[in-house]
Amino acid sequence: MSAPSAAQGRAALAANLASFPRIEAERPDLKPASVAVCIMSSAAGETLLITRRARNLRSHAGQWALPGGRRDASESIEDAALRELREETGVDLGADAVLGILDDYVTRSGYVMTPVVVWGGTAAGELQGSASEVARVFEISLADLDVEPELLQIPESDAPVIRIPLLGRHVHAPTAAIIYQFCQVALHARHQRVAHFEQPVFAWK
Repeated sequence: MSAPSAAQGRAALAANLASFPRIEAERPDLKPASVAVCIMSSAAGETLLITRRARNLRSHAGQWALPGGRRDASESIEDAALRELREETGVDLGADAVLGILDDYVTRSGYVMTPVVVWGGTAAGELQGSASEVARVFEISLADLDVEPELLQIPESDAPVIRIPLLGRHVHAPTAAIIYQFCQVALHARHQRVAHFEQPVFAWK
């Protein structure tokens, strides 16, 4: 049996996301943000774009992150995710690239983060975003991210801290929670919730 084509892969992701009843966080007191879960296609299979944040940033310097940031007052959830994706990776997509939206995730730092899943297709050249925000853009195989997360207990919270191993380091929440939900929902059609997963203490600021 031949491997599914890129079009079949995209259609399967979109179908699973369309059947997922996402949950919005009703928190008008917090700052709204959008992040892009951008799936790329290659001969070796699908990958996810993830960045390493620049080391000179005031918050979360050097950490793994999905392209994203605070929404402008006039922006939609999807438009903000596409803008941040373009600014941080150089991938410029239209509204037709949006496959679906996952659950809102409330961060300890005061944001309601909304993940937008988009189909990026095949990268045209080297991926590079704003050097002031992004140290490097990575394409990570979905097979390497579709793993059981590590759940830790910390004295500061009763909730489990979620993290995912990646290239000798760890992806922490909120990014780890979003990636885990994406894999469960879009790849396996499982209605996995992640709002109960905690962030590590260093990400609370």
